[in-house]
Amino acid sequence: MTVNKLIISVTSLAVWLLVAAGCGNPDTAMMENVPAITEAVAVVHPVGESDVNGIIYFSKQEDVIKIVADITGLTPGKHGFHIHQYGDCSATDATSAGGHFNPEGKPHGAPTDMDRHVGDLGNLDADETGHAHYERFDGIISFEGSHSIIGRGVIIHQGEDDLTSQPTGNAGPRVACGVVGIAKPK
Repeated sequence: MTVNKLIISVTSLAVWLLVAAGCGNPDTAMMENVPAITEAVAVVHPVGESDVNGIIYFSKQEDVIKIVADITGLTPGKHGFHIHQYGDCSATDATSAGGHFNPEGKPHGAPTDMDRHVGDLGNLDADETGHAHYERFDGIISFEGSHSIIGRGVIIHQGEDDLTSQPTGNAGPRVACGVVGIAKPK
């Protein structure tokens, strides 16, 4: 065994002995002082040649999450609106955000369906100026556990989500992408 490997092994053993001696799990100790997440935000930016941008607020209200979105630069009409697997908007077409967030392997559906992707939020409906305002309460998304949207992508699509086509609602290309981050509580 080299000296470096011996030092690393002794250091690891010392940390393990401290934890075993009653100092507690360092990860648990650090998490005890972290307040629960009550607010989150996603700022969406244009993808490709689009001018779509805006902001989406998420706030915990008892057992549901309130979603409020204001988006501009859309063509009039409906546009698919989803939470995607990854908070990665780096690809020029935003495909780096992956598919719809679907930890339970359920079919695609409407946001009012109990049997749906966690990330299925339905459609934004843009007026003649290209502005869409969206408000709803959702009991499936969360800020913690297996349904947590923190760090995941928000995608707005060019077309309408038909809410039934599998696996994604046939909403077309992605025109805006953002990442859900923890927001300062209000």
